[in-house]
Amino acid sequence: MAAATKEKLRFAGIGVRNMGWKDVSTIGSHPQVEMVAFCDIDTRHFDYAEKKWPGRPKFSNFREMFDKLDGKIDAVNVTVPDHSHAVIAQEALKRGLHVYCQKPLTHTVWEARQLAKLAAKHGNVTRMGNQIHSEPQYRNSKLIVQQDKKIGKIKEVHTWISAAGHGRAGLLNPPPKPESAPDEVSWDQWIGPAPFREFAGQKIYHPFSWRDWQDFGSGSIGDNGCHLLDPLYTTLDLTNPISITNEHSGMNDEIWPAQSTITYVYPGTEFTESDTLKVTWYDGGRRPRIKVPGIPNVAELEQPASLLVGTEGSLLIPHWGTPKLFPEADFSDYKLPDAGPAHHWHDWVDACLAGNPDISDNFAYAGPLTEAVQLGNVATRFPGQTLEWDAENLKITNLPEANSFLTKTYRKGWEVHEA
Repeated sequence: MAAATKEKLRFAGIGVRNMGWKDVSTIGSHPQVEMVAFCDIDTRHFDYAEKKWPGRPKFSNFREMFDKLDGKIDAVNVTVPDHSHAVIAQEALKRGLHVYCQKPLTHTVWEARQLAKLAAKHGNVTRMGNQIHSEPQYRNSKLIVQQDKKIGKIKEVHTWISAAGHGRAGLLNPPPKPESAPDEVSWDQWIGPAPFREFAGQKIYHPFSWRDWQDFGSGSIGDNGCHLLDPLYTTLDLTNPISITNEHSGMNDEIWPAQSTITYVYPGTEFTESDTLKVTWYDGGRRPRIKVPGIPNVAELEQPASLLVGTEGSLLIPHWGTPKLFPEADFSDYKLPDAGPAHHWHDWVDACLAGNPDISDNFAYAGPLTEAVQLGNVATRFPGQTLEWDAENLKITNLPEANSFLTKTYRKGWEVHEA
């Protein structure tokens, strides 16, 4: 593992535009970060970085950057399309680098397990780029339920978001017409571990519509699940689901469904009413059709959000906003707790400088959360069928054919290896 530098963290950015720029620029704003280099498959993406940190080396190949700057980098971010998270993060971890990797941590269930094991093996300081994890509304929710015990034991949970699994590329019947990639784009590097296909225009794959495609993205649950399910894990001390069922609007072999309803069943905890807890996910405009005391119309609640239905009240956790308790009249005198300040990016830098791998949202935490998210996608392949999950053995026990979707076939030279 890279030794704690104490004075400076030598940092290289992998993925430097859009969310990549948010990660790089925010990490780079820490006074003890020394910006060393940048890597991106699109040279047009380097303009912001060059203006802010002129003259730093720039690469389109992360392996080349690691080799040329061996011993000169302590930490990296991995802010690239989902399908390449694991192969890049794996290489960084093996080299002893600290890693900040965007959500979902990986593209498959198996990859999430391997990155968590690899980080533990090497002692790297890791964090998933799930910045809402550090926001007060999510951390305060834990205090409301666990410390103040305001809504009693949790009976069920519903989580919803309007975002669909596809729609960015505007294609439902691929394949699109191939085109030559722009000279500025290293297309082979972008494809990475996925089966090779030709470039197909600016709005089909790169730079953003890759989320639609099963080979590259992870649908709505992959894009948003690590955000919205995160407070459930921290507030209720959830572990691994024991079953998953996905009922969706239909899909083909390339594109994720437009709408999904995914039902997870988790083992109960000390904060749940029974020995199991049902968590239902809705996307693409679907909403729960349930009646909850003190809420006139659940379907009219703000979104995206999660609703924890308890024995003594309910808690709405908006994705961005203040938690709300229902019935409102019962909690009119209740003052929301204050979990205190946190900075998702800078706290990771501080942990890297201190050599402390035991920060929240590290890969030991993010791995199981991502496994659950990607299990939702495995279940898309078997709509309406309940998959029984043996987390310890990384196996779906009742439908053997589903196990092949826990991982994927890698293009030669881009394999993710067992930790």
